[in-house]
Amino acid sequence: MRDTNKPSWTRYSRSKPRKSYIKAMPHQDITQFRMGAMKPDYNVTFRLISKQNIQIRDNALESARQALNKYLEKAMLGNFYFVIRVFPHQVIRENKMIAGAGADRLQKGMRQSFGRATDKAARVRKSQEVLTITTYKDKISTINVAIDRALKKLPGDYSVVMEEKKAAA
Repeated sequence: MRDTNKPSWTRYSRSKPRKSYIKAMPHQDITQFRMGAMKPDYNVTFRLISKQNIQIRDNALESARQALNKYLEKAMLGNFYFVIRVFPHQVIRENKMIAGAGADRLQKGMRQSFGRATDKAARVRKSQEVLTITTYKDKISTINVAIDRALKKLPGDYSVVMEEKKAAA
């Protein structure tokens, strides 16, 4: 697992390209961060909270988002509001190695091994919120199934916290 306590090398400047550590930024995999319909009478909120410091790649976040949203749209018909709370800023680089006959003549090994930008990741700290789902109290079992489906797509350990909204007195 990568050390998330070190500084991030994600400098990308459009206005001053000579100051960029990264010449070309990888594309954004996550298409939507907010799904469903926000209604004022929702009374239960589920929060997915990380138990450790971790980097979550954007394709893992997108896969979890699609699995969760697809299940909730079919089961609850829009009676939910779902938000991804983390954004993939961290750029992941890869120093590609060539395999096959004659590769030793073409490749430089670990010389100039900074690598090219291939992917993005979200840095998540311990006890940081990753996802939030808001809905009605009678849909708790449906939300639990949906969260289980999303957790299969995400790395690391998480805890699910349920909060009930207090009724106005």
